[in-house]
Amino acid sequence: MVPCVVGTDEGYGPTWDSDDEYDNFIRKMNPPRIVVDNDSCADATIVKVDSANEYGILLEVIQVLIDLNLVIGKAYITSDGEWIMDVFNVTDKEGNKLKDKATIAQLEDYVRKSLGADSRYIPSRRRSVGVAAATDHNVIELTGTDRPGLLSEVSAVLASLKCNVVSAEIWTHNTRAAAVMRVTDEDTGLAITDNERLERIKERLSYLLRGGNLSRGATMAMSSGSVTTHIERRLHQMMLDDRGYEELQRHAPDQSQRPNVTVRNWNDKDYSVVTIRCKDRPKLLFDTVCTLTDLHYVVFHANIDAKDNQSYQEFYVRHVNGSPMNTETERLRVIQCLEAAIERRVSEGVKLELCTNDKVGLLSEVTRIFRENSLTVTRAEVSTRGTMAINTFYVRGSAGEAVDQKTIDSIRQAIGQNIQVKGQPEPPEPQKKESPTWFLFANLFRPRSLYSFGFVR
Repeated sequence: MVPCVVGTDEGYGPTWDSDDEYDNFIRKMNPPRIVVDNDSCADATIVKVDSANEYGILLEVIQVLIDLNLVIGKAYITSDGEWIMDVFNVTDKEGNKLKDKATIAQLEDYVRKSLGADSRYIPSRRRSVGVAAATDHNVIELTGTDRPGLLSEVSAVLASLKCNVVSAEIWTHNTRAAAVMRVTDEDTGLAITDNERLERIKERLSYLLRGGNLSRGATMAMSSGSVTTHIERRLHQMMLDDRGYEELQRHAPDQSQRPNVTVRNWNDKDYSVVTIRCKDRPKLLFDTVCTLTDLHYVVFHANIDAKDNQSYQEFYVRHVNGSPMNTETERLRVIQCLEAAIERRVSEGVKLELCTNDKVGLLSEVTRIFRENSLTVTRAEVSTRGTMAINTFYVRGSAGEAVDQKTIDSIRQAIGQNIQVKGQPEPPEPQKKESPTWFLFANLFRPRSLYSFGFVR
């Protein structure tokens, strides 16, 4: 659809109803170009994306690649101000080049649609906040002080108010917690529309989040609608707004494992140069570019390289107002925010994956058993696909200790699960009866500090 031309300015060209319509016109006149090259590199597929440059466009490209479950090993970004050229070396999760023609075609099509003129109407392919219609669910956003058993308490409150959690994602860091949850009415399976009931849910959850002596405030928001913000970006934004990057009771016994972030100014070119050296992990580039974007910086050039489990990232940035970072306070804030963004997704503890038939109260039941066994959830992802609940929890002891085999056996006895333990001996007498399946990956991550929180289903 062509933007509406409402008039001309002294004969020099059209005027527009809004900046959005002008941006759409520019995108249609300059559609993105995507090239997938499988010949130039022996161990990776090269994805080249050229498009009109605008604030946040780099994040959109990276988000598409991440949502397609691709791993970015190297990247080169350059911009002349009007046009941005991105080159990414990508593989699948197993480290292989993209050889399936259908996958390559899907990649090209999805990048083109996501960066085209109508991209704002294309929701994220994977976990987005509220991609369904307003009648389908309510969105709950929570931030507050983390504490042992918080997940269990929140899920119990929602269950008591006849709310069914259909999806959720929860992060914890620096004694703070943030969650985005989609809930439906237990009886109808649709969004809750009664205003008095909505206010009652808000009051109960707000009161719960304000508990504890360490609280410096808590927020709770609830809406019925289609919010298209990428859920992981929304969590970054919530923790940024909550000032989750501040050094609140930080415990870092091994400083060598922390990211090294520096900022210096290249005065001749009016750039601030942000350099990051840290352990590599999935979605690292998304997290750092998301943070720079939400802090209102534009990336003009970048060089990304990951090898031998280490990542090197260098960004040449300016604020959206065109200036580099001019004060030490500004530079320190950027460093702290990037460190927090890198660390908050690092999963501490044992990984539990649950795939079972969904039922009302499942989240409350499972998290209650975690709490009764002195476990706390440090990160969680909850989703529902059809009639199946597919959930991932990262758990530790409530005092930060590793989870031992005795605790695993106790959880299995309480829930009736078959548990497979990676890196530990299998239980001698696995359950024979039909039951949901847990996959437990132990000792994948070394606990760093006493963060605690709970959430999910």
